[in-house]
Amino acid sequence: MAKYDVVIGLEVHAQLTTRTKMFCGCPTTFGAPPNTQTCPVCQGMPGTLPVINRRAVEYGVRTALAFECRVNAACRFVRKHYYYPDMPKNFQISQYEEPLAEHGTLEIDLADGHSRRIGIQRLHLEEDVAKLVHEGTLETAQSSLVDFNRAGVPLMETVSKPEIRSPEEAAAYLRAFRAVLVYLGVCNGKLEGGRRRSTAKTCLKPAGPPGFATKSRSRT
Repeated sequence: MAKYDVVIGLEVHAQLTTRTKMFCGCPTTFGAPPNTQTCPVCQGMPGTLPVINRRAVEYGVRTALAFECRVNAACRFVRKHYYYPDMPKNFQISQYEEPLAEHGTLEIDLADGHSRRIGIQRLHLEEDVAKLVHEGTLETAQSSLVDFNRAGVPLMETVSKPEIRSPEEAAAYLRAFRAVLVYLGVCNGKLEGGRRRSTAKTCLKPAGPPGFATKSRSRT
């Protein structure tokens, strides 16, 4: 293994602790009976008009400043088209070319007592999808049910730069990330119910030379 370097980048999705959804006034209470917190807007009905949640933007800016990001003077939401069976509109309202904030850092504590800073490439806002509930096991499932309560919940995605060099550093990054969000009060940090989710993009390359190899992707 000494012949290889590990390069890891992390995407972290965090549900924001707003009382209402990203583009409508439906509540975001976790654990409510299925499909009781929906409306024509978050269900994607024709003719509906989304209105942005001001508090979600404030939470995003608050987090960006804590990560020493540059908050952009202008940002833009777009339709991100792809098919998910639990996405009622068949597109996600998200930020891509013009995110809310960019170019920040997060300091992590290492096992040897030292610390280092990991770059944060971007932070942007979007809406969450619904939740699929499969009846039976993967082998014997006869049907899948959809709970749209989660559809439209404010979601903040933060993308690190590929500067993490070991699984231990990745774990330290996620611990530090969670601590910041909980301290700010923008996310409760709980993995239960998908309040915080992470995706790791990892590559293994020959030691020394810069650059990247083939990436793999895993989610937690």
